[in-house]
Amino acid sequence: MSVSSAFKTVIDNSLLLIAGAVAAIVWANVDNTSYTHLAHAMHFAVNDIGMVFFFALATKEVVEATLPGGALATPRQAALPMLAAVGGMLVPALIFIVGASLTGQEDAMRGWAIPCATDIAFSYLAARMIFPKASPAIPFLLLLAIADDALGLIVLAIFYPSGPLAFLQLLMWMTPALGLAWLMRRRGITNFWAYLAVPGLLSWIALYVGGIHAALALVPIVPFMPSAERDLGLFDPREEFRADTLDRFEHAWKIPVQVILFFFGLANAGVPLSSVGAPTWLVVAGLLVGKPIGIVAMTLIGERVGLRRATGLDLRALCVLGVAAGIGFTVALFFAAAAFAPGVVLDQAKMGALLSFLAAPLALLLARTLGLRRTA
Repeated sequence: MSVSSAFKTVIDNSLLLIAGAVAAIVWANVDNTSYTHLAHAMHFAVNDIGMVFFFALATKEVVEATLPGGALATPRQAALPMLAAVGGMLVPALIFIVGASLTGQEDAMRGWAIPCATDIAFSYLAARMIFPKASPAIPFLLLLAIADDALGLIVLAIFYPSGPLAFLQLLMWMTPALGLAWLMRRRGITNFWAYLAVPGLLSWIALYVGGIHAALALVPIVPFMPSAERDLGLFDPREEFRADTLDRFEHAWKIPVQVILFFFGLANAGVPLSSVGAPTWLVVAGLLVGKPIGIVAMTLIGERVGLRRATGLDLRALCVLGVAAGIGFTVALFFAAAAFAPGVVLDQAKMGALLSFLAAPLALLLARTLGLRRTA
């Protein structure tokens, strides 16, 4: 394998994030004191500034999915994966809340949204290892993950403020941010740096002083960036040759975001291996049990009211992709850091997010048990 192809593999499969997480876990178990100091020093720069661009790229995929030809372009197209995403969030949250209540873990209750997350990149990677390339299960999982991301951004903004909410200050800064972004699009400004430097900065200040996580700063700005007329689909290689503002933004930030994710893993994934407790198993149960149950149940309910699954997406494939969607990792770690202050409960919740990787081998085992074979 050439250096360039190896580098592309690392970037395309978010291996830098895994490297950062592994380094963090090793460091935390070798010298937890020095690791804790490092993580604390990195937290603001990584979680409140660097992750702005991770969530911006996630928003970019949501925006493009709503374009003509996109998977969420019409209500009928969006309805079934959106319902599946809702089910894949409600049931894990319910399992977490009920489990925390029954086990007397009131201090963990705030983490109910952690098992709601689906990591797009790693769930997609797991699906590619299980299903044939042309299987309708893969695009359905991607649509579900996009919808999950969109709903997750809303949950993060509403239920996990970074401090006391200050709506007046939020409006004072966000109003000019949105107004300027609208005006720039109206005037035909296509340089994405302009959107980042002025309305993006104003939006970051608005969220920071308003008590909402500043990592979401570009979420309301990205939709104003000029985009292509049609969507090609998530991970479509033809996007590399498109020159609209949104795609140029992704081209410029794809590699930097992977570097940011390395430091995100380094700053957030380091937990002692002994950090296993009730919050760990509540997160694991929500992701590995609640996620597939919610996805399958809500999809079947959608069919009962007249929505249709793609041809070839049978119940077996639906169950397997539901398990694959249980990889929460990146967003689950972010939700954990947003939900809890540093301490035992946070470490135990993070361990649950890390253990969600078990969804990949479980999905593969289930596929083989149900007789699904990757024949193409």
